[in-house]
Amino acid sequence: MISANGITLRIGKKALFEDVNIKFTEGNCYGLIGANGAGKSTFLKILSGQLDSTNGSIVITPGQRLSFLQQDHFKYDQYPVLDTVILGNKRLYEIMKEKDAIYAKEDFTDEDGIRASELEGEFAEMNGWEAESDAATLLNGLGIPTELHYKQMSELAGPEKVKVLLAQALFGNPDILLLDEPTNHLDLDAIAWLEEFLINFENTVIVVSHDRYFLNKVCTHIADIDYNKIQLYAGNYDFWYESSQLLIKQMKEANKKKEEKIKELQEFIQRFSANASKSKQATSRKKALEKIELDEIKPSSRKYPYIDFRPEREIGNEVLTVENLSKTIDGEKVLDNISFIVNKNDKIAFVGSNELAKTTLFRILAGELEPDSGSYKWGITTSQAYFPKDSNAEFDNELTIVDWLTQYSAIKDATYVRGFLGRMLFAGDDGVKKVKVLSGGEKVRCLLSKMMISGANVLLFDEPTNHLDMESITALNNGVIKYPGVILFSCRDHQFVQTTANRIMEILPGGLIDKQTTYDEYLESDEMARKRQVYNNNDAESDN
Repeated sequence: MISANGITLRIGKKALFEDVNIKFTEGNCYGLIGANGAGKSTFLKILSGQLDSTNGSIVITPGQRLSFLQQDHFKYDQYPVLDTVILGNKRLYEIMKEKDAIYAKEDFTDEDGIRASELEGEFAEMNGWEAESDAATLLNGLGIPTELHYKQMSELAGPEKVKVLLAQALFGNPDILLLDEPTNHLDLDAIAWLEEFLINFENTVIVVSHDRYFLNKVCTHIADIDYNKIQLYAGNYDFWYESSQLLIKQMKEANKKKEEKIKELQEFIQRFSANASKSKQATSRKKALEKIELDEIKPSSRKYPYIDFRPEREIGNEVLTVENLSKTIDGEKVLDNISFIVNKNDKIAFVGSNELAKTTLFRILAGELEPDSGSYKWGITTSQAYFPKDSNAEFDNELTIVDWLTQYSAIKDATYVRGFLGRMLFAGDDGVKKVKVLSGGEKVRCLLSKMMISGANVLLFDEPTNHLDMESITALNNGVIKYPGVILFSCRDHQFVQTTANRIMEILPGGLIDKQTTYDEYLESDEMARKRQVYNNNDAESDN
């Protein structure tokens, strides 16, 4: 168990948390939610001891081990991958290294023997003999193949490092597990594996995530940060949303009844206060009126952008034809003879673990890359707007937000442009901020403004929900659902894919899977295909 008692954190004059009291108990998974800037990551750091609060205390059940998902991807570059995972239990790792050092001595003394015996006992109690196999199991589950387990962390790519650090946090069955955005940079298979791991995890989990489907799948409780407080709700994310909306509705209805009662009492007092025979009743009603207090209903601090993509012209029957497209990147053939035709009502999700293949395809279709061979042709009625995964070059300049967006607008009027920015929560002086100093989430909202102002009838999105808070993801999700044009996209947000796509494509080394279906139906059929493949392989081995 871990609890926060009277936690207050002030940054300058601003209070991020004010007298927060909350208890997290064993066997539950808590989703920590709140608007950007509400303090989700900060609160996890307070719980883990990485950050001191201004007042209050954190209490952990004596003897329990806390594990925290590390965010520094370069911290363990000097360690082998397997060692990095085992470092999730620092004491176990120290024992292993001390044992190795003692056994490596040429002049092994009696004292060394006694110390080695003590270490062996502690090592056995901590299931040390299973450490390497347990670490390997976690790595394999997250999609890190065995051939990478003994490489140095410095040799791994960024997404691979993320998975290793996640395996480190999960290693050794910690009593308290703190996860800050664990699904970031994970492929869908790894996310599914993590979901199952957390569902079966029997200790305490506190997780920050912008993935609504993930929170619904794993959470038993939601801890909502709003107005410097944390309110605990039983149930998953959808249940929290319904409960919080119902609570506000009930408070409004209760206030309405109180207002009607106040009006009734005021009318009686006004009418009979000067009447001697009714004066006692009027006095009694005055006392009753003074006791009535309306509930204070604060609007949530959450802010939802308004995302509305409106194509300037209707799209024709011919949208996009891709024929035998191939591309090699750094010696790896990421697209191999890919062909497909896009129809006028398609909303296509590109799924699967090959991130480079998807990004390469989008860059080719957006005109940023040339294919090695093959061709693609956009229909003459189409106009495209593209959301790149990496947009840093787009903002590497001295322009203000207003000037940056104006260059993409057919109408150069500042008021018109500011209207689009206002929908994306850039208000007042925000328009004169330099684009190069914007946060990740602000850059995404700028790109979405650019796409809205374009009036395109084909939208290409490469991971648009990265860096967005829950409110912006919800607004974007609603925007693409009602969009009447064609969408080609990749996204790790399960709910976004499921509610948007009517066609699924997966780029594989051997070609392209193309199905007219929903995402959930695709996963079910794909899972059955995998099971059949395993069955067939086992059958073949049996015959041999």
